Amino acid sequence: MQNIKSYDLIVIGSGPAGEKAAVKAAYFGKKVALIEKSPNSGGAGVQTGTLPSKALKETALYFSRVYEKFIFEKTYKRSRKTKHEQFIYRRDVARTDMEEEVEKNLLRHNVDVYLGFGSFLDKHQVHVKGENDVVIKGKNILIATGSYPVNPRDIPFDGKRIHDSDTILKIKRFPKSLCVIGAGVIGCEYATIYAAMGVKVYLINNRDKILPFLDAEIADALVAQMKKQDIDILFNTSITEYIKPKNSRDSYDLVLKDGSKLKVDMVLYAAGRSGNIGGLNCDKAGVKIGDRETILVNEHYRTNVPNIFAVGDVIGFPALASTSMDQGRVAVAHMFDTRDLDSVQKLFPYGIYTVPEVSMVGMTEHEAVSNGIAYNTGISRVCDIARGKIQGSTDEGFLKLVFNNETKVILGVHILGRIATELIHYGMTLVQDKKTLDEVIATVFNYPTFHDLYKYAAYDGLGNRSGKNIKNPKKVMHRF
Repeated sequence: MQNIKSYDLIVIGSGPAGEKAAVKAAYFGKKVALIEKSPNSGGAGVQTGTLPSKALKETALYFSRVYEKFIFEKTYKRSRKTKHEQFIYRRDVARTDMEEEVEKNLLRHNVDVYLGFGSFLDKHQVHVKGENDVVIKGKNILIATGSYPVNPRDIPFDGKRIHDSDTILKIKRFPKSLCVIGAGVIGCEYATIYAAMGVKVYLINNRDKILPFLDAEIADALVAQMKKQDIDILFNTSITEYIKPKNSRDSYDLVLKDGSKLKVDMVLYAAGRSGNIGGLNCDKAGVKIGDRETILVNEHYRTNVPNIFAVGDVIGFPALASTSMDQGRVAVAHMFDTRDLDSVQKLFPYGIYTVPEVSMVGMTEHEAVSNGIAYNTGISRVCDIARGKIQGSTDEGFLKLVFNNETKVILGVHILGRIATELIHYGMTLVQDKKTLDEVIATVFNYPTFHDLYKYAAYDGLGNRSGKNIKNPKKVMHRF
């Protein structure tokens, strides 16, 4: 009879959520096993999602000089002379380095790693199918298997010219033109990355807006920037037919809903992901499944089966690497009563790594209206501050504060521009600590820095509130 090894915790998946949960449990002296089906550690966060796309964005900025192009020249003509192997170099280096960091972290904490595909035999036993089939037993089990890109059956995915967000990372050349389907986070990021590299990009969206969770003014400004990058955005439409050319060198004909056609070299479908539970045999453990193959959990990330937890993309919204890591840590806290992290913060920032970046935290104008709050706004633009002048910034970047018009308490911060995802964290503390415009104005920042945007947005807000906006007299607004 097979000797079944027992653990305090079995983690299925080595992505951001699984890794952090495994090492935390091990740190608290628990015996931990981690199962990873891929020979490459780190899950989608390292291999196909978060890290690779962000590395490509930084590479695109480097070669395109999007932000530096006006430091010495008044005009700039974009050209693409970069070889594709140069474009993907930093992505692959970063991916390899982070994969090694994950493996070192697991090794440092004495986590037993099993390479193979894990599936439930019952609520405590997991079968690992790999080079050597084994069965292991866990007092607790954490599902952190992530998500995968949806592949609708009516789209002829081939991994060569018709791609999802995984296979687009495997292409060996720049597309002559690219049609991105879906104006969500992934679609908008890849559209602007390839446009920055000189690829003609079409963005197809079946709605009349992109990124509907953003503040409308920020979303509209991002659309304007996309159009400046020569991205054609086609709203309220979809593709009804994909006509493959007879000659592989010729373009695909994409038939739109109105009967018109687009000729493109490649297509990226980026409109949805589902929980990665295929083959996991959740039914054998009695775990309940929700929409889009997600796993249902409570506020402690416990499933309907008391000893089984789930975290990360596999449970759905918000499906961010940042929140997934803390979900893993919180789940372990409730498994073993570590009493150190009871819940994931409800207030967290969103970062969209488009060109230019977008980041936000707290309320949008629409949410303020929906909550019946008498609010106002203040805006400052990168091109108006000293740091912006030094770095040759044009007028695209700005920071927006949404605040309570009566108390001056800051309710939301919204940023469009370079390093927006870095600048947002100070804004998060403002919203979290219920700071006022006056308190921001009284804060001393290094000069010149981009953080001056906060101070001048606060001044702008005071001007809008009082009706005495000296700098922008035509932009005085009272919103109730």
